[in-house]
Amino acid sequence: MNERFTATVVRATGSWYDVATPEGGHVRCRIRGRLRLKGVRSTNPVVVGDVVECEREETPGEGVIVEIRPRRNYVIRRASNLSKESHIIASNIDQALLMVTLQSPETPPEFVDRFLVTCEAYKVPVTILLSKIDLQDPEAVADFRAVYEGAGYRVLEVSVRDGRGVEEVRRLLTGSTTLVSGNSGVGKSSLIQTIDPALDIRTGEISESHHKGRHTTTFSTMYPLQGGGAVIDTPGIKGFGLIDIDDAELWHYFPEMMRVAPGCRFYNCTHTHEPGCAVVEAVKAGEIAWPRYESYLKILDEDEKYRK
Repeated sequence: MNERFTATVVRATGSWYDVATPEGGHVRCRIRGRLRLKGVRSTNPVVVGDVVECEREETPGEGVIVEIRPRRNYVIRRASNLSKESHIIASNIDQALLMVTLQSPETPPEFVDRFLVTCEAYKVPVTILLSKIDLQDPEAVADFRAVYEGAGYRVLEVSVRDGRGVEEVRRLLTGSTTLVSGNSGVGKSSLIQTIDPALDIRTGEISESHHKGRHTTTFSTMYPLQGGGAVIDTPGIKGFGLIDIDDAELWHYFPEMMRVAPGCRFYNCTHTHEPGCAVVEAVKAGEIAWPRYESYLKILDEDEKYRK
């Protein structure tokens, strides 16, 4: 019988998976065919962060993943528009960092809010990093902070170019397994490289003609940090469709709505049109930022077509 061992998936390329053993070794693994068929409607049955059971192959340094241990959490999105399949970005993480830029390139607000909803739904603590802060408009930064700090999120400003905020992010990462996510071109790989220069991560510049990032990270990869902990660098994500979140529960994942919703007249209030809705009143009073409430309404409206 082939030797069996437990390991953590640190890189996923689609057909092969690099796994790290507790002893510090690395083994290149395939997955056993039937793992794909256990009713998981996911385009990627094995993801970075998974704890897996493996068996060694006769070829040195190679193995087969035969079992995936239960995940304590994960970040998931719809694989593509109108798809019923999901794409899991990473699993078993302590926190997520969502990197956002307000220009060069602009991160769409709906992307930010959908990512935050998913983190809330799967109980992943999230911090927002305002990246390339040296290039951002101070007024736009102040407006953004007012919206998201008002919702209850921590917002940090960071610039790889002038070093602003880098030390604070380094402290945040130490000792934790952290997913770093965002659109292409927001500076994920550059930030990770700056935090730990010993890492070999490919980075790229923004396409000037389109002000969009080029995908420099091709596959999700977990990197160990010298100061302890690990960081998962992911390819830039364009869209973030929600999956497995019902209309009736969506508002639970907007913390600022959760704070005021107990004051609604009806227990099954949808926070859209009902009389005596405490959420709508809070929006009118400026206690809930209009852009966030608008995102909530858009998600309700747009995701209807996904659920039919």
